[in-house]
Amino acid sequence: MRRAVEGRAKVAMSHGGTVASATLGVDPDTPGFLMPLARLLHWVNQAMVFLGMLALLVASLVLTYSVVSRYVMQASTDWQDEAAVFCLVGATFLCGAFVQGQRGHVGIEAVAGLLPKSLNQWRLMAVDLLGSLFCSFFSWKSWTLFHEAWVEQQTTSSSWAPPLSIPYGLMAAGMTLLSLQLLVQLSARINGLRKTRSGVGA
Repeated sequence: MRRAVEGRAKVAMSHGGTVASATLGVDPDTPGFLMPLARLLHWVNQAMVFLGMLALLVASLVLTYSVVSRYVMQASTDWQDEAAVFCLVGATFLCGAFVQGQRGHVGIEAVAGLLPKSLNQWRLMAVDLLGSLFCSFFSWKSWTLFHEAWVEQQTTSSSWAPPLSIPYGLMAAGMTLLSLQLLVQLSARINGLRKTRSGVGA
């Protein structure tokens, strides 16, 4: 068991993660004042993954029903496509923070292999910083779109006409979680670099 845990930890370290990210989901380098937020995000992300699985299941069932009703029963399908899209939007955005917590997003490691370890740590911190800034901006714009759709009662152009506040709200919530996850990981990265430079834990 111990060898298996160490093996997962080495894999996480090779992708810029830590032992905690491979086992508990919380980086031990996270500053103390952010540790409660990191733990909360870990459990929220677990719940979002469960909801994402349900959303994918519902989307597959809705699309299957759409095909059967359209080509077998010759019935109209005015709501199935949009319902499936809403489920897919929710699954995609709400699970983004979980994937980021596992450092599971697609990355290119060609540059990482060419840079020395010390310089690569700064590169990873710069990536986290830029990611935090972009996702924070995306989150803010999503909340403004959600607010406009809610206040103006905007709907889609289909005959079903569901409120646009639903997909905008899912986007905003998912990007907010992702922004917070990136912020926690950036803080842990900076704290880890500070410890390394000061010789703590060497």
